[in-house]
Amino acid sequence: MEKEDMMLKIGRRAFLIGILIALIVGLYQAYTIASAEAILFTTDAGGWVAWLLAIIGAIVGILAFFGKGTITKKEIPTFLLAGISLVVMAGVFERSYTFLEPFIGALLSGISMSLSYFVAPAVGILAIKVIYDIGKD
Repeated sequence: MEKEDMMLKIGRRAFLIGILIALIVGLYQAYTIASAEAILFTTDAGGWVAWLLAIIGAIVGILAFFGKGTITKKEIPTFLLAGISLVVMAGVFERSYTFLEPFIGALLSGISMSLSYFVAPAVGILAIKVIYDIGKD
């Protein structure tokens, strides 16, 4: 029982930390896009940040895969739909910051890109779980 509670706490904290880091990084990414500096995710430091977000997202996905995380079996379809929507949104806004008002486009691009780096590994892991669950019946 105590180990279950600890895994649930780890899952919750990993999810909240990942979202918080992704939002902060997304805001910084928006600033670098709008100020015409080197865009964060094209630098070496940005690569490390992207890996950090992906690893935290994978931890969230693995914990949810085994039923120990914050995403319950009932919530998996909703999470998958939301995660796919977020990844698609990041692709749409990736270059649209030049068409939209400079900071609004940069804000949409930066936040959606950093959130997708966090969510994509969890979506991939949970999609494998859903396919496995469907196939085993």
